[in-house]
Amino acid sequence: MPLNAGPAVVLGDPAYFAVLHGSNPHTRTIFGRKKRVDREVARAQWRRFSEILRDRGVAVHVLPAAEHCPGLVYPANAGIVRGSEFFPSNLIPARAPERPYYEVFFREHGFDVIPFGSGRIRFEGEADFFRWGDRMIFTYGNVESQRLAVTWRFPFYRRIYGFRSEQAALPELSRIVSPREVIDLELCDERYYHGDTCLCSFGLNREFLLAYLPALTPVSREKIRAAAKDKLIELSDADAACYSANAYSVVIGGIPHLFLTESASAVLKRRLTDLGVRVVEINVSEFLKKGGGSVKCMVFDLSL
Repeated sequence: MPLNAGPAVVLGDPAYFAVLHGSNPHTRTIFGRKKRVDREVARAQWRRFSEILRDRGVAVHVLPAAEHCPGLVYPANAGIVRGSEFFPSNLIPARAPERPYYEVFFREHGFDVIPFGSGRIRFEGEADFFRWGDRMIFTYGNVESQRLAVTWRFPFYRRIYGFRSEQAALPELSRIVSPREVIDLELCDERYYHGDTCLCSFGLNREFLLAYLPALTPVSREKIRAAAKDKLIELSDADAACYSANAYSVVIGGIPHLFLTESASAVLKRRLTDLGVRVVEINVSEFLKKGGGSVKCMVFDLSL
């Protein structure tokens, strides 16, 4: 049976999960120190998440761990799959060593591994490129080197992280998914450094869209409002902050499911239920609070 037959995902083994580089705002304290992972808690949360997925009928394929690549627990960054082809991401330098592991994994499972573009254009896979109904959404932002900048507010400096995919990836993505339309949206808040941290399509045909609009530039906010109309579900600041949009959407047995953080508000969960969605609550707090990735970051969706 093909790897991507039916509802199926790839999860990264958390055996070596740690904050190695501190490449997003969630990985450091207010004083800039990298956070320490409670690996025992992380492993328990990961096991429970994988069990829930399997119990619901989702096939789980496990990407082996590698000690010097703790970011493998977030395989949404791995690349994108179209049919039997796998296009690996051109990752930020801190995570670039992960790429060979992704390539080997998909090649061993029967995929043709095809370089994305020239190999120089920054692009981070499903985290920034995903289906919305009959269209695709691509998110991008300024790609910058991590550095410190002086400010007048305590602690008198801020760390600049930048975003992960650049707009220059759009032509190649459009070619890969042609004739599907690609809607490109620009990110502006580094706390939401990937599109899947502030946007999530869901429903029987993934026709609805959860969105935290302040994470997008004003032009992109208006673009998505005009395109989504009454299919847009705007997130509150609180629901956005606990990464409610970083959810895994899948149809199982003809019923749309949404696996999302248990920290999401009762109001949001009720609204999703009213739309006919079966909400499945997941606790992966160690992965969000320490590594900056929640449910969808931990999932490479093979069903798209």
